[in-house]
Amino acid sequence: MSWTHNVSLKPYNTFGMDVLAAHWARVSSVDELPGLMAQVPDPSRVLILGGGSNVLLTGDVDRYVLHNEIPDIELIREEGDFVYVKSGAGVVWHDLVMHSIDRGWAGIENLSLIPGSVGAAPMQNIGAYGVELKEVFHELEAWHLTNGSLDTFSHADCEFGYRESVFKRRLKGKYFITSVTLKLSKTPRFQVSYGAIEAQLKEMGVGSLSIEAVSRAVIAIRQSKLPDPRVIGNAGSFFKNPVLDKAHFEELQAQYPTIPGYPVDAGHIKTAAGWLIEQAGWKGYSEGDFGVHDRQALVLVNRGHARGRDIYDLSSRIISDINRRFGIELEREVNII
Repeated sequence: MSWTHNVSLKPYNTFGMDVLAAHWARVSSVDELPGLMAQVPDPSRVLILGGGSNVLLTGDVDRYVLHNEIPDIELIREEGDFVYVKSGAGVVWHDLVMHSIDRGWAGIENLSLIPGSVGAAPMQNIGAYGVELKEVFHELEAWHLTNGSLDTFSHADCEFGYRESVFKRRLKGKYFITSVTLKLSKTPRFQVSYGAIEAQLKEMGVGSLSIEAVSRAVIAIRQSKLPDPRVIGNAGSFFKNPVLDKAHFEELQAQYPTIPGYPVDAGHIKTAAGWLIEQAGWKGYSEGDFGVHDRQALVLVNRGHARGRDIYDLSSRIISDINRRFGIELEREVNII
């Protein structure tokens, strides 16, 4: 394998930013990495892209961009009620979800239709509708970009947090994730307490719960609220839901009785960034080809020819306004390049 030069990254990021990568290569096997990396003068200049669904490219990328296309899903072993499923990191996440549901393996049905690749899932500990990846994660394999070792990371090694892991902190840019193994169950333990899922299942007339029904409900909800990146460029939720100390939340609740709150522990409550943004009047905001989606305030959009810098600047204005109004510093969930 060799590097291609001056490649448009528009097909490789869901915001649809038409920027150039100075150097680009696809990786479909771990065996290709040593040869490609031998041509890189400095490993710190490598950028890894999977589905490109959690990144905002703000300009041309003068780096070595590796596009992860490592395929295949396999059943590693069964232990009683559990199955261990290993997926190549380049597999589309939703394809892994459907593969598992088709075989009756439960645990990730609530994560249906989340965009991106399998390799990105543990990096940001993806989550939706009451379920996070860390609940079903077993281990992953990753190739060290500097010394070429193929290392295995356990659940503890990954240091999962809310929409983050060790790969977004201490080991950021150090590893190329090659495979992810999940521990799924033959017996579903349904998580449908989220109001939206309950309502959708009722609307669908579902009498007997199944992982297929939960998945269909989640897909219907996501399609009704979130724009299709093939039509309108976006990266899903642009901001993390903030976690507040209880006293701060109660102060806000006294002023805004409808503010959502989800207990995290005895002293902290998570609230909805989308609610804050909508309350501040940003929902549906439009300026040129960029803005805030009119059905989901967490989603910033590129309607055609917006620049990454435009969307980044808009996010900065929203962060500043939310801080001024509510005393909350929103964090970007999307990676800025």
